[in-house]
Amino acid sequence: MTAFTGIIPALTTPFDARGEIVEKKYREQIAFMLKKGVHGVCFGGSTGEGHALSIEEFRRLAEITVEEVKGKVPVVAGIIANSTREVIRRGEAIADLKIDALQVTPVFYVFTPDDESNVRHFKAITKALNAPVLLYNVIPWNLLSTDLVLRILNEIPLVVGIKQSQGHITRVAELVANAPKDKFILAAVDNLLWSCFKFGAHGTLAASPTAAPGPCVRLWNAVKKNDDRTGLAIHHRLVNFWSSLPHGNLPACVKYALELQGVDCGVSRAPMPMPDAATKKRIEKTLRPLLEYDL
Repeated sequence: MTAFTGIIPALTTPFDARGEIVEKKYREQIAFMLKKGVHGVCFGGSTGEGHALSIEEFRRLAEITVEEVKGKVPVVAGIIANSTREVIRRGEAIADLKIDALQVTPVFYVFTPDDESNVRHFKAITKALNAPVLLYNVIPWNLLSTDLVLRILNEIPLVVGIKQSQGHITRVAELVANAPKDKFILAAVDNLLWSCFKFGAHGTLAASPTAAPGPCVRLWNAVKKNDDRTGLAIHHRLVNFWSSLPHGNLPACVKYALELQGVDCGVSRAPMPMPDAATKKRIEKTLRPLLEYDL
């Protein structure tokens, strides 16, 4: 089984002013991430505005990602869909490509399934697609409890791990302590990655490694070397940087952070706005000291 560990950035999707994907910029972004030494990449997730992608665009991003990565690191496909049927359709659309796992959210539109319905959802997906799945526990009104996540991890062999996003860092700690040892717990508590790594999270799949991949890889390396001085210094800067990014248009702000590092990721798809002047100033101010720990 593919190991999902270390720093896995959630790639942005570059759009032009008409809302069309700019493939050249997407390829350049992947090259930048690989140069920084990331341990995997994910396309089509929240930071990639996966909720706004057609199935044809999703397929095209998959093709490009596999082409650019060339097997160097694992590729995760983010699927954000509102029915079991639609998740399966998207998984089938890329089934012929070298995708190492599907990152799948619970359904997100207004209605909240009960626990049994959520379990059936993921069982049906893995049965139909026969592909490894990472739970993406991010939907505030359909947030899977720790007990439910542990049940899914234990009952469904092809659910190989989880990206734990919403909720307190305690959720990550509970999963690290109690999940089956062959499952991967990826922390998406962006401002507390150092803490999560220290208590045993297997890595991260999140937006902050996209916005600042070099410092995040260096943070991971510091933890592996028990270099707490470096780890704590990066942690303090990452806390301040993450606080400067408003979540209402987070993908757009991540694109601006990459722009400051020479990576043009275009604009976001309407109606998501790009950051205003005040937000840009805050990002610049907090990113600069973080990049002192760039690779």
